[in-house]
Amino acid sequence: MHTLPATVSELAAWLRLSLAPGLKPAALRLLLTTFGLPETIFAQSHEALADIAGEAAARAALAPTGPEFDAQLEAVVNWCDQPGNQVVMLDDPAYPPALLTMPDPPPMLYIKGRLELLHEKAIAIVGSRSATPQGVEDAERFGRELAAAGVAVVSGLALGIDGAAHRGGLSGVGSTVAVIGTGADLVYPAAHHALAWQIAVQGAILSEWPLGTPARAANFPQRNRLIAGLVSGVVIVEAAMRSGSLITARLANEMGRDIFALPGSIHAPLSRGCHRMIKQGAKLVETPDEVLEELGFARRAAKHTGSAAARAAERGDKLDGRTEVGPATCIGRPAESEPACGAASAPDPQAERLLAALGHSPTTLENLAARTEMEDTALQTTLLRLELDGLVSALPGGRFMRASRG
Repeated sequence: MHTLPATVSELAAWLRLSLAPGLKPAALRLLLTTFGLPETIFAQSHEALADIAGEAAARAALAPTGPEFDAQLEAVVNWCDQPGNQVVMLDDPAYPPALLTMPDPPPMLYIKGRLELLHEKAIAIVGSRSATPQGVEDAERFGRELAAAGVAVVSGLALGIDGAAHRGGLSGVGSTVAVIGTGADLVYPAAHHALAWQIAVQGAILSEWPLGTPARAANFPQRNRLIAGLVSGVVIVEAAMRSGSLITARLANEMGRDIFALPGSIHAPLSRGCHRMIKQGAKLVETPDEVLEELGFARRAAKHTGSAAARAAERGDKLDGRTEVGPATCIGRPAESEPACGAASAPDPQAERLLAALGHSPTTLENLAARTEMEDTALQTTLLRLELDGLVSALPGGRFMRASRG
C-alpha cells in the first residue's frame, strides 16, 4: 500500500473534513478545539463526537470519502505546485488572524497571490453590481486612497462597485484582496478574468470553496461573511434596499466591525440601502480620510499614480461594466429601479449613454466627456435636448444631474 508523505497525508485529512457534506464550520471548529487535529477526530467514536457537536456533525465527520476523493486530493496537490498558489489550514500560523475571531472560520483557505496581505489591516468596499458611473468613480477613489495609506482593500470581485474597488486598490501599496464565491481555480464573472489575473499577481485571491466549485447563488452570502471577517470596517458605496452588500454590513456589524456608508441623492435607488444603513447606525462618510481616521489607520504617502494609458483602460472597464445589464432594463440602472430612462421620450443611443453617465449627483461637463467619450458639440447638444425634455437639470457652476421624477 502506498503511504502518502506526512504533509500530503495531513492535507488529505483536512480536505476530507472540509468536503464532509453537512459539517458546518462552527461544528468543525468545536471538534477541532476539543480533539485537536483532523486525524484525531477520525479516531473518535460516533458517540464521542456527537456529545461535543451533535449527531449530524458526528455523522458528517465520520462519513467515508467518496470515489472522487483521490482525484480531488491530487487536484489540490497539483494546484499548490503552481507558483503563487497555497492552501492554509486552520491550525497553520499563516492562517489570517482576523478570521480566527469569527465563530465559524473555514477549515481550509485556497489563496492565490500575496498571503501576507491577509495579515495586514484591511477595509472592505462593497456595493451594487449595477453601479452608477458616480458610484464606480467613488469606489475606485476610495480604493485607491485607502490602498495608498497601506490598507488592503477587500471586496468580492463582482461587477460594479467591487471591480472598481479592486482596480483602485491595485494602484496603492496596500493592494487588494478578492474574496470569491467559487473555487480558486475559477473566475466569476468571466468579464473579470483580466482583473483577477492582475489581483493574483499584485494582490491576493481568497476562497474557502473546493477547487472546481462553480458560481452558485447560495455561496455568495457565505463569501460575504469572509469579507466581513477579514476587515476592520466595511464601506458601502451604493446599495439597493435588498442587496448582498447589506448582508455583508450586517455580518460585519455582528462581528464588531465598523460600518461606513456614502450618502447620495434621495431620488437615487442605489442610495436607499446606504441611507437605511446610516439610519441604523452606520457612519456617514464622504472621504477616505474619514474612514482612516475613524479606524485609527495612519495615512502613508501615495506611491502609485498610474499611467495615462492605465487610466484610459480603467475608464473603458467602467463603461463596459455600466452597460452590462439585461435588455429589459435601463442602462446603468438595477432591474428593480423605476423607469427613468425609457418609454415616454425614447432617447436616441447618445442620449441613453449620456443619461447613464449622469447619475443622480451633480456632475461636470469634463466628467461627462470622460465617461461618455462624446465630442464636445455632440455632448452639449444632447444635454440641451435632454434638458428641454425635462430629463436633465442644469445647476450653478456648470454642473448637471438627472431631473427628479417627482
